[in-house]
Order: sequence, then structure tokens, then C-alpha cells
Amino acid sequence: MVIDRRRFLGAMGVGAGMLVTGETASAQPRAESRVYLGTYTTWSGGGTGIGLASYDQTTGQLRATGVFPGVANPSFVIESGRTLYAVNEQTNGSVTAIAVSAGGGLRIINSQSTGGADPCHLAVDPTGKYLLSANYSSGSVSVHPVKADGGLGTRTDLKKHTGSGPDRERQEGPHAHQILPDLGGKFLLAVDLGTDSVHTYRLDVATGKLALVSTAKVKAGAGPRHLAFHPSGKFAYIANELDSTIIAAGYDPETGTVTPAQTLRTLPVGAPATPRNYPAEVVVSADGKFVYLSNRGHDSVALFAVEQGGARLRFVEAVSTGGKYPRHIAFDPTGRILFAANQNSNTVTSFRVDLATGRLRPSGTPLASPIPVCVVPTRLG
Repeated sequence: MVIDRRRFLGAMGVGAGMLVTGETASAQPRAESRVYLGTYTTWSGGGTGIGLASYDQTTGQLRATGVFPGVANPSFVIESGRTLYAVNEQTNGSVTAIAVSAGGGLRIINSQSTGGADPCHLAVDPTGKYLLSANYSSGSVSVHPVKADGGLGTRTDLKKHTGSGPDRERQEGPHAHQILPDLGGKFLLAVDLGTDSVHTYRLDVATGKLALVSTAKVKAGAGPRHLAFHPSGKFAYIANELDSTIIAAGYDPETGTVTPAQTLRTLPVGAPATPRNYPAEVVVSADGKFVYLSNRGHDSVALFAVEQGGARLRFVEAVSTGGKYPRHIAFDPTGRILFAANQNSNTVTSFRVDLATGRLRPSGTPLASPIPVCVVPTRLG
């Protein structure tokens, strides 16, 4: 079964779980910001809720500050104002809204069913009125209204994808892996690994209903997982999980049309064929000069230079994350620090980013955390 495969891959190489504690370093950092860590609570060695940490704004050094319990399988977490939203990646999937007080305290507001199985990605629409979620195992996307207090209303829409791909183990049906708004806020894009496609939707903010606008197909068997936009809004970079490639695609912000173009390998020449590599997260620097992608298996972050205004990429290097199976990577708000959540080594590593060259340099000591699969650095102290 698909769910078993996801759990098997996630469990490979995972040792005993390490709890996020509230211990502090002997020498306090000069200035710190908060970090939230997503994990699995039902897996052996997993966490007990959303991990809490902080990082030194200069060095990126992480330290654990606690855990917020009571949220089941919060494998993907986002921040929206004074509210956190977390998926509950389970067969009967749901999403949870969490209020963040001025002092940093957390309180669950409510949870709502997504109507799908194993939600794995979230986004808030540009108006702030709706929360969108992608249900992996059922291959669908859900819409929930956001209430005045940040809580979630009853689902207003559920769109199920159809189709399959040539990989019989991974593409026996649709598997929605991401949903996000474009930079202009006009359309929503849903990336489906199981059908090798990217769906463009328009959201009616009066009714909370989705309307399919277009569907772009990538190479059969590529397994698109996530995409990220160039700051111009005219290009998107698609990470393909099943064939270790990244696509530089054109994007028309007026029509929502995605046009796949250049395709590159995400690994350096001569990289070993085993263990199999599974690209995961893709992010773009704020200036649009560099693209970064996490390689699970090769256990690295690949760096690409952006050329021709965003139309093409050039592979530069792949830097070890110092851990195993980096599922998620994220910039801090300044773009000067990048974090990698190493799922199978129970660590989160920090890198200083050279803004001129894009290159990464490990910084600080990795943070021990149980099955970290999402890292959310914030501006908040």
C-alpha cells in the first residue's frame, strides 16, 4: 500500500527517537528567533507533537526549547500571522489551527477533516480567507475557510485528481503532494506525483470553491513533488521525486499555464546509483539568482545558478547535509541561513548562505530532534 511505502521509506535508518527538550546552552546567543519542527507522532522514534526550538540569527545555531503536544503527525507546518497550521498526516486526514500568543505560547483552536488521506502540504490563499491542503494518499486537494480567530471552518471544497503513472509502486493513482498560490495571487497550483502533472486552479473567494483552469504534464514517471516560483512570477522550478530531476518551467501569471522546458539532473556527475535518490524540497533565493533542492539518498542540498532571467538553471554543486534523508529545507527570513531537516538521522543542520555565490557553509552543531520532516524558522523572538 502507498501509506506503508511512505512509512517504510521514512523509517529507513531511523534510530532511537531523541526528544526535543527545554535545555538551554550555557552561553546565550546574541539574538534568537523561533523555529517550529514538524514530525511524526505515530512512528517509532517519532516526536510527541510540534518541536519547538530557536536559532541564533547570526550563526544559525539551533537549540531546543520544548515541544507542543497534542497534534498528531504534524509532518508539515506553516505560519500565518499569529496562527500555525499543521497537517495531521493520517488515513482520516485533518488539519489543525494553533494560536500563537504574543509571548510565544501555543493553543489549539480547532481541527477539521480534510476529507482525504494523509494530508502532507498546506498553504493559505493570498486573501488569508482560506487554508488549502494536499492529500497525498487520496490524491485530492481541500479548502477550509479561515475564521476571524484563525480557526478553521467546515470544508468548502474537495477536488480529487484522476489518473496514474508508469511507476506501479508509486503511481498507481493520483498523489497530490503540494498546493500553493502563484506570486500574483490569481491561481493555485497543485503538484501531483502520481499522475505526473501540475494542476492550475482558480479559487472563488466568495464560495471557497475551486475551478480547474489547466493541467500541465511532465515526463511520465518523473513524479513531480514540489515546485517553487522565481521572484519574477514567470518561471517555476519543479522537483521530481522519482527520476532525480528538476524542471525549469515557464509560467504565465495571466492564464496560470505551466510550460515545462529545461530538465536537469539533481545529482553531480559520477554520483552513486545506490541508494536511490528522492528529491524533496525546492526553494529559491529572494533575489532569484539561485535554486536549492534537497536530495534524499544522496543526502545533500543541490545548488543551481539561475540563468537567462529565470528560464534556465545550471548545476553548481551538491553539499552534504551532514545527516540522512533531508526531507525539508527552508531559509530563515533574511535568506542568510538555510536549515535542513534530516529525517533519518534525527537532526536539523544549519548552513550560512553566501549571498553572492549561493554556496552553503555548515554552521554550528546539528540539533537533535525526533524524525524532523519540516522546519519553519520565523521572525519572532
